[in-house]
Parts: sequence; C-alpha cells; structure tokens
Amino acid sequence: MPPVLRPPRHRMDPRARTWWAVQAWTTLSGPALLTAAALLVLSALFFPGALPWLAPLVLVVLVLPALLYALVMPAWRYRVHAWELGGFAVYAAGGWFWQKRRIVPLSRVQTVDTHRGPLQQRFGLATVVVTTASTAGDVKIAGISEADARILAERIGEAAQLIPGDAT
Repeated sequence: MPPVLRPPRHRMDPRARTWWAVQAWTTLSGPALLTAAALLVLSALFFPGALPWLAPLVLVVLVLPALLYALVMPAWRYRVHAWELGGFAVYAAGGWFWQKRRIVPLSRVQTVDTHRGPLQQRFGLATVVVTTASTAGDVKIAGISEADARILAERIGEAAQLIPGDAT
C-alpha cells in the first residue's frame, strides 16, 4: 500500500471564510442574482407570457447556483486550504472543487512574495507566494493573517538560503 500524504498542519485564518464569501458575492453570486432580477423584471414588463417558463429557468440556472456558491464555497475552502513549513519543504493544500497539494523543496525556492489586495487588507489577511522554476507554477498560501504571512515569508527565505541547491 503506498504511503498516504497527511494534510498540512496549519489552517488559514478564520477571517478567510468571510474574505472568500465577500469575493463570491462581488464576483459571481451578486452579478448572477442581479442578472436574474433584471431578466425577471424585464420579462414581467415586456413579455409577461414568458414568466411561467422563464422564472423556473432563471431559478435553476442563475439563482440556486449563485446562492449555493456564496454559501457553501467559503466553508468548503476553509476545510481544504492549509499550509506547513518543514525543515526541507513548503507544503500547501488548496482549492475547493478541484483540490491540489503541493510540496516545494526549499532548495528550489527562487522568490517569496507577500501580496495583500484591498479585500485582504480590509480583513487583515495576506497571501504568501513561493516561486520556483517549476512548470507547475507558484505555490500560493492565501488567507493567512498579515503577521503570519510576514513571519512565514521570512522563515521560508531564511530556510531556503540554508538549504544547498542543485549544482546542475
């Protein structure tokens, strides 16, 4: 039986759930609900005969998915997103529907950045981005407190300097 990869030890900051919910309402759920309302109002004003078939269609295609996304996604992501810094690697788990886990050897770390968008600043959160030469892309640890992000970025940078890289 192959070894099972355990989840990383550190969860995101609890405020990340609210941050993800606000993102959901502003980027997907809010616009979808506004579109649904506009369709129904315009239909009622100009095409009242279409309401019997349009209202259930709008409910199934726009309203229910928008509400489900905004209400379920933040809690689901919070359960999945986690991170850990070991002696030789950074380990991150993320996603909500498509989940992935990445382990990056500290010897492969090229840069460590901390990002804070306007919403993250509002909630006191940050994202640590660990860049490597890998074609898989950056490792992003999003939704941790500003203080934890600063400490994590410093620790990764210091640890990466102590680990000898490949001489290839």
